[in-house]
Amino acid sequence: MTLHIETPALLFSATSLILLAYTNRFLTIATIVRSLKKTYDEKENKSILLEIKNLNLRLTLIRYMQMFGVLSLFLSVFAMLLLFLEQQTTGIYLFGLSLLCLLISLAVSFWEISISVNALRLHLSDLSESKKKKL
Repeated sequence: MTLHIETPALLFSATSLILLAYTNRFLTIATIVRSLKKTYDEKENKSILLEIKNLNLRLTLIRYMQMFGVLSLFLSVFAMLLLFLEQQTTGIYLFGLSLLCLLISLAVSFWEISISVNALRLHLSDLSESKKKKL
């Protein structure tokens, strides 16, 4: 099997966009955590504390998403360097490893998104229950 130097370069645009999306998720959640912590310091509500714990888990997952995304990009660049230096076999293996890192990053992203959706569903169920109590 041969691998041309252009093939690993195909990951650049996709990985860069994914890392940008991960960073946006991180910044949004960090803002929410700061706001909730301020609210918790004022009210000491147990549900707010549980929500902060949930967001802390999500921040940890996003850190791993970013780590594996950056590692994927790094290995892809290193594979290109090896292909440039005509180290075909090692370059192929490193490119395969970079694809595996990207796959892990996407899998962790899926996990984080599912946690986010479950948290939103919990909020919506609380809203519908409070509406039923008012009626």
